[in-house]
Amino acid sequence: MDINQEVYNFLATAGAKYGVGFWRPGSGIIHQIILENYAYPGVLLIGTDSHTPNGGGLGGICIGVGGADAVDVMAGIPWELKCPKVIGVKLTGSLSGWTSPKDVILKVAGILTVKGGTGAIVEYHGPGIDSISCTGMATICNMGAEIGATTSVFPYNHRMKKYLNKTGRADIAILADEFKDHLVPDPGCHYDQLIEINLSELKPHINGPFTPDLAHPVAEVGTVAEKEGWPVDIRVGLIGSCTNSSYEDMGRSAAVAKQALAHGLKCKSQFTITPGSEQIRATIERDGYAQILRDVGGIVLANACGPCIGQWDRKDIKKGEKNTIVTSYNRNFTGRNDANPETHAFVTSPEIVTALAIAGTLKFNPETDFLTGKDGKKFKLEAPDVDELPRAEFDPGQDTYQHPPKDSSGQRVDVSPTSQRLQLLEPFDKWDGKDLEDLQILIKVKGKCTTDHISAAGPWLKFRGHLDNISNNLLIGAINIENGKANSVRNAVTQEFGPVPDTARYYKKNGIRWVVIGDENYGEGSSREHAALEPRHLGGRAIITKSFARIHETNLKKQGLLPLTFADPADYNKIHPVDKLTIQGLKDFAPGKPLKCIIKHPNGTQETILLNHTFNETQIEWFRAGSALNRMKELQQ
Repeated sequence: MDINQEVYNFLATAGAKYGVGFWRPGSGIIHQIILENYAYPGVLLIGTDSHTPNGGGLGGICIGVGGADAVDVMAGIPWELKCPKVIGVKLTGSLSGWTSPKDVILKVAGILTVKGGTGAIVEYHGPGIDSISCTGMATICNMGAEIGATTSVFPYNHRMKKYLNKTGRADIAILADEFKDHLVPDPGCHYDQLIEINLSELKPHINGPFTPDLAHPVAEVGTVAEKEGWPVDIRVGLIGSCTNSSYEDMGRSAAVAKQALAHGLKCKSQFTITPGSEQIRATIERDGYAQILRDVGGIVLANACGPCIGQWDRKDIKKGEKNTIVTSYNRNFTGRNDANPETHAFVTSPEIVTALAIAGTLKFNPETDFLTGKDGKKFKLEAPDVDELPRAEFDPGQDTYQHPPKDSSGQRVDVSPTSQRLQLLEPFDKWDGKDLEDLQILIKVKGKCTTDHISAAGPWLKFRGHLDNISNNLLIGAINIENGKANSVRNAVTQEFGPVPDTARYYKKNGIRWVVIGDENYGEGSSREHAALEPRHLGGRAIITKSFARIHETNLKKQGLLPLTFADPADYNKIHPVDKLTIQGLKDFAPGKPLKCIIKHPNGTQETILLNHTFNETQIEWFRAGSALNRMKELQQ
């Protein structure tokens, strides 16, 4: 709190000045704050990133967007979205044993992949939903972001009513009961795609490494790991964070840990626990779960994102050391948790993480395998069976919410002009009205490029409020197709290879506008506004890819960049890092009308390809004005 004090002061004073409530440090992870306080059946809620869609676990249409889109909603400006398709997931049977709600979304991710839900809302339905707790449904919806879904939603049922009553919202439950016929799928409704999962047959899953859609049954992952050369010894097990940090999650993990303790065992792997909110932390302390998890060898961390977003000062390995970790988080991209590209991260349920941390190996299957107690006797862990909600009321813990004052006339936003962590934004330059000629290729990206690759998290997050400083992480995780390396690109003027941000700054200083060439589903993962702000700040004009993740594509448009896709994905192979590109047709830029791109090769030859876009009239105005913010100011004037 001392290190980040100036950032908290800025947030507190900005909130007070503009009438925004502020959850102070220690409040918890905003996903859980939303579920506990803001989401309710039937609400349309627009918020940022994957922080928002877990509200679907309470029957709301809660859609994650980029920061600039959220600002539109706060300012009362119409929010626009291409009408999504609807993917139906019919659940039959019932959950039991070691199978958990997390296994539902891990299975769906394996079916749909990280881009299979793009442009669609996932609607869960069927008799199986009644066997899933409200927070379990929230877990499933929360991780829907990992399949690219616009959002996910469950129909209103008695499990949601139970959660509303327990979290002090009985009046909302009464109202939801009154309108429950409107909070379920329409009879005979049509789905664009239908997936059926029998929960009675669903087995515990573990997904990874390096991508959340590489699905394996827990029973098979050890064999697969040995075959693929992945380390089977587990160095660390991590539970909690946004996806699985409910009271039920903590209780199921504690139930597993208690059995190990009864036989004299502790975790062979390191073990960390992240409560999802101050309310969860206080309640698991009161009810003894936290102490059980400590007794088995765990460390209870702060109510914060922590290792899930890379805020992990990891000491047990060196960078580049090959190792395996298992988490109950949602994302496991390369370097996501600890900035080590050789960390093989797997995602699974909290109780499976706990069992695996006790055993210390991916080869352990708690459904069938035995452990040896301190007395030398073999025993098998039993599947946890615990209360989904505390029997007593939740303990609210410390009061961490700052209400906006009734009178904000005397409030001043606290930003030091010499700060290295906070920097007031300057407007971006306006489009000059001409085609973009001779764009230099900053990098041609090979393969997966998430927003973590474009704007790394971890230690870089301390610069979130300072655009110029955080821009020093631009695309440092992306793989350059020219040499197969990260953060190493050719400077077209000096012909020397150097870091991506340094090369971009060189081009900007010398008036050279540049473009990025990307692969499939460019910008998946976190909504991370900086992944769009940074390329614009350092002189980028366009990002051309095979396809985009939804939120990132909109973020780029908001900042006055051109997110474009190859009309023919094979044209990706026609462009080489040493080429120059000219984008034509901007004077007649119109919805649905492709742009032309002339590829100029160093040998003097040229070829022309078509580039598609999804701009509407409003978004074209953003581009012409230089950014959505510039356009808003124009309209105000």
